[in-house]
Amino acid sequence: MKIIIVGLGKVGYAIAQQMVGEEHDLILVDESAAVIEHADATLDAMCVEGNGACASVLLRAGVRDADLVIAATADDEVNLVCSLMAKKLGAKHTVARVRNPEYFRDAPILRREIGLDMIINPEYAAAQEIARILRVPAAFSVESFARGTVELIGFQITEQDGMAGKSLIEYNKLHPNALLLCAAKRGGEVLVPNGHFVPQAGDRVYAIGTPTETARVLRSMGRDTSPIRQLSVVGGGRITLYLAWALDGMGMHITIVEQNEEKCMAIAEKLPKATILHGDGTDHDLLESEGIFDADAFVSLTGRDEENLLMALTAKDAGVVKVLPKMSRPNYTALVHDLGIDTVISPKDVTASQISSYVRGLANSQGSAVESLHKILGGAMEAVEFTATGATHFLNTPLKDLNFKPGLLVAAIVHGGKLIIPGGHSIISEGDRVIVVAKSLFLKDLNDILVR
Repeated sequence: MKIIIVGLGKVGYAIAQQMVGEEHDLILVDESAAVIEHADATLDAMCVEGNGACASVLLRAGVRDADLVIAATADDEVNLVCSLMAKKLGAKHTVARVRNPEYFRDAPILRREIGLDMIINPEYAAAQEIARILRVPAAFSVESFARGTVELIGFQITEQDGMAGKSLIEYNKLHPNALLLCAAKRGGEVLVPNGHFVPQAGDRVYAIGTPTETARVLRSMGRDTSPIRQLSVVGGGRITLYLAWALDGMGMHITIVEQNEEKCMAIAEKLPKATILHGDGTDHDLLESEGIFDADAFVSLTGRDEENLLMALTAKDAGVVKVLPKMSRPNYTALVHDLGIDTVISPKDVTASQISSYVRGLANSQGSAVESLHKILGGAMEAVEFTATGATHFLNTPLKDLNFKPGLLVAAIVHGGKLIIPGGHSIISEGDRVIVVAKSLFLKDLNDILVR
């Protein structure tokens, strides 16, 4: 596909990195000469310097025969104008980054009136991810598939787990369950486990099942699955606002610390149920005196990675069980895990995965296209959801009779609204939702899982 990305900030660059890896014809546009020079040196893509909202710049980038234009500048208005202009000039599909909550609420109108095909909001996406994780505090990652029927949870094996030191076959005999361990990372090695895989303390693993079953298995392992009642947040930006709205109705009390007085007033007006504290989120005395570290969970959402990491470490040292820092720089992620923080929130990475899912869906709109996609284990693997259609070549064939590509696992089948953990005799029928976990094979269609 021919894809034009306008705006190469953190989000735009992350999307470009992912698209380059998927072998698209990529054109990058930014009005900063320094940014274009950096992109030209680091990404295998054509680069165009200029304002992406200008028709002449878009024409120079080849908009007339573009399959997709992604407007990801820091300015919502520029992105909307760029998308409108691109559609008028011939682009088949347009996606705009829209961060302002007022614009975001108008998404249906924007789609209808200016022809937007998709609106991306990194802050909203990050808030939704945080909310999912807070609902399952024993996990470091929670992804949802098949409209919530299936849950993919990531957790770290500890020495106390009954799973540690036993093969999956042995463990499942002792503790029958409807859960499938479908991905693991041990040191620098990423694995697709089979029945003989023996989990060890320190392994970061992913398991798939129904929300009820994942919670039951975590409880049986001795993990605390009680709901979070008190949440402390440092930083009063858009993510915090979206997060509070996402958690509304869960019986959770939220305390927010924000340094900017005007922001405090605005947040207090929009979130009447929350406690808003005006003060420096790095002031340890303030946090202690206000009982910020007495919460069940702590989320640091300031605009600085260093502050977020520092406050997360402080909260963990103070005994907060669930700690989530927002991090923008990928080079910090390994350091954060080494320091004992298992969950990191990266808005740009969440957004890049959403875009990748959308692009793969466009790439094969006639077949068994991608419904959703989640990168896991630092992007080394991905979980992809498909809907089987009449174009799927191996319908009603037992899985044991199929020749799958290496590094791939059919992790779940949802048939008639019910989850099936597949075995060798399982079949895929038309209309089934199928979740596949694979070592980045860039799957665009369900047929791609087979060796041809």
